Amino acid sequence: MLTAERHQHILELLQKHHTIKLKQLVQHTQASESTIRRDLDQLEQSGKLHRVHGGASLRHATSVEPTIDEKYTKFHPEKKLIAEAAASLVRDGESIFIDAGTTTYEMISYLSGKDITVVTNGLNQLDALTDYHIKTYVLGGYVKERTRAVVGTSALQNLKQYRFDQCFMGANGISLEDGYTTPDPEEAAIKRTTLALSQNRYILADQSKFNEVTFSQIANIEEANIITDYNGPLLHEFQEKTNIKVVTP
Repeated sequence: MLTAERHQHILELLQKHHTIKLKQLVQHTQASESTIRRDLDQLEQSGKLHRVHGGASLRHATSVEPTIDEKYTKFHPEKKLIAEAAASLVRDGESIFIDAGTTTYEMISYLSGKDITVVTNGLNQLDALTDYHIKTYVLGGYVKERTRAVVGTSALQNLKQYRFDQCFMGANGISLEDGYTTPDPEEAAIKRTTLALSQNRYILADQSKFNEVTFSQIANIEEANIITDYNGPLLHEFQEKTNIKVVTP
């Protein structure tokens, strides 16, 4: 298979699966691992995909917001590990904010039995929190169909009455230059305000979010701590700017 044909085949597989492992690409193309690594490097440099640990993921347009179902199925085991580590930081008596992300959603089962108060803007989170009998307040406002997140002016005004011991939020992109980003400015406003209202701030993000930039900035890197499974080549540079807890299986 010629290089151009391999590149096209790799991109077609990514369009179908959104993420793919290096070993799968080797099987599909019958090329060596070193050849596939070079292919992925070239495709990343041309902006056609994003390298992640052990494979590659599809790049989205900066303003495109994946649906909750699309996000939930990607890196699910890693998200559970990150969520468990985040939940272990929560202590009885605390008031915390959990936003509408899919990784933050995974925290909820690990919070069962804790004497805490939670504020959320995620309707999926609300369902799970009440199922686990956790004292919960939900923001009122406009509900985004794609992510089931509550946003808008009403939600922001509602949010400002609270103060949090800790907040736990997701981001669609994390980069050294642009910090934490998300496709929707209204959702970014909720996240940005929550950071300002919280004593301890955490971004929960799997490896696919690193070195990505989406439309609207939430905050600079140093404005929150990160809990992640990312162990890529730029980890040391991120660690120089903020505290990062890396979880492993």
